[in-house]
Amino acid sequence: MEFIETYNLTGLIIGICTFLIIGLFHPVVIKAEYYWGTGCWWIFLVLGIVGTVAALWVTNVLWSSLLGVFAFSSFWTIKEIFEQEERVRKGWFPENPKRKKK
Repeated sequence: MEFIETYNLTGLIIGICTFLIIGLFHPVVIKAEYYWGTGCWWIFLVLGIVGTVAALWVTNVLWSSLLGVFAFSSFWTIKEIFEQEERVRKGWFPENPKRKKK
C-alpha cells in the first residue's frame, strides 16, 4: 500500500476498476433481461442500496469509491434493463423463447 501512496496511483486504480465495473454490467444487463425480463430490476435496486450504505460505512477512500461506482452502476442498470427490453422488441437482441410473456 505504501507503493500506491508514494506514486499516487489510487486515482488510476479507481479509474481502471470503474472501467471494469461498468464493462461488467453491460453483459449483466443483457443476460438479466434475457433470463428474467424487467422483473429483476429490484435486485439491482437492492444491490445499489447495499453498495451505497457500504460506501458510506467504509473509511478507505479506494474501497469507498469502488463501492460507490458499483452502487450507481447498479442503479443505472435498472434503466438499462428497461431499455434492453425495448432493444429486444426492436429485434436488436434475441428474445428468450422459454420465458413466459408478461
